[in-house]
Amino acid sequence: MNDRRIAIMGIIDARKKFTARELAERFEVSVRTIQRDLDYLQGIGVPLYTEVGPHGGYRVLPNRILPPLQLTRSEAIGLFLMLQVLEKVQDFPFQSIRAYLAEQYYAELPPDVQEAIDGMKKHILFYHQQPQQPSPFTMKLLEAAMEQKEIRFLYQSAEGAKQSTAYPLGIYYDNGFWYMPARRSHRVLLYRVDRIAQLEVLDNSDGSLPTLTEWMAAPDERDSVEVVLHFTDMGARLAGNESLFRSMKDNQWHGQVPPEELAFLSRKLLMYGPEVKVATPVQLQEAVVELLERSLKQYRPKSEVDGS
Repeated sequence: MNDRRIAIMGIIDARKKFTARELAERFEVSVRTIQRDLDYLQGIGVPLYTEVGPHGGYRVLPNRILPPLQLTRSEAIGLFLMLQVLEKVQDFPFQSIRAYLAEQYYAELPPDVQEAIDGMKKHILFYHQQPQQPSPFTMKLLEAAMEQKEIRFLYQSAEGAKQSTAYPLGIYYDNGFWYMPARRSHRVLLYRVDRIAQLEVLDNSDGSLPTLTEWMAAPDERDSVEVVLHFTDMGARLAGNESLFRSMKDNQWHGQVPPEELAFLSRKLLMYGPEVKVATPVQLQEAVVELLERSLKQYRPKSEVDGS
């Protein structure tokens, strides 16, 4: 496929309406040459259709069948590996077609590439932390975020089930869980998707919502306190997989944390035990000590706990 046809496919993928004459002027070729290009694209599976009349032109079906990929042997094996990884991500959007895609793609590969994939699968495994509860609403949440629609949902929090409405910004996957940042009453709150028990997409929409990537990149404007953590070598290794501590340097982590998040952080630090020490602030030190004392209390003799 030549560069011009690849560029035409870029225009098609943008779902823009176009005429053969516009393309001919853009690429400085004849209309007949463009028509041959369009005939070629139709031949490889791009479903073009023509609109007649003074404002007519070419369009493509929104849910069109895309042309096949032209991959090298290594690229084909790499793509199959990526499909295998996605299989391990529970409740991945569009998950229903992943197995079908892998099977269909594998079936169309040459025998030598199939043999290479079969051999590779014996030497590589992918593990993901799987949440105890499923997250069945990832697809609906993603669609609601893309359409900037409001949702009504029943959320299972530590205080019990509560119904809320919010505007989801998107979803992201981290350490085995799906998360949904959503704007509610001019604040963006973070929800665990597996804790959403019921979901309804409403008709209300808000065009002023930021995208998920914009929200992630924006600085946190809440009041915060400086937190300094000292990790041991073992603690640094354990915390290295935690997204929160990726900025750790020389076994030390510095960050700004809103006071209302300190309780959550103290529970997270408890899993590292003696492998981390809170340098500052004092309120976080006290929160960790309180949790440790409550944990130890479970193992003390009852007479000692009662003070008798």
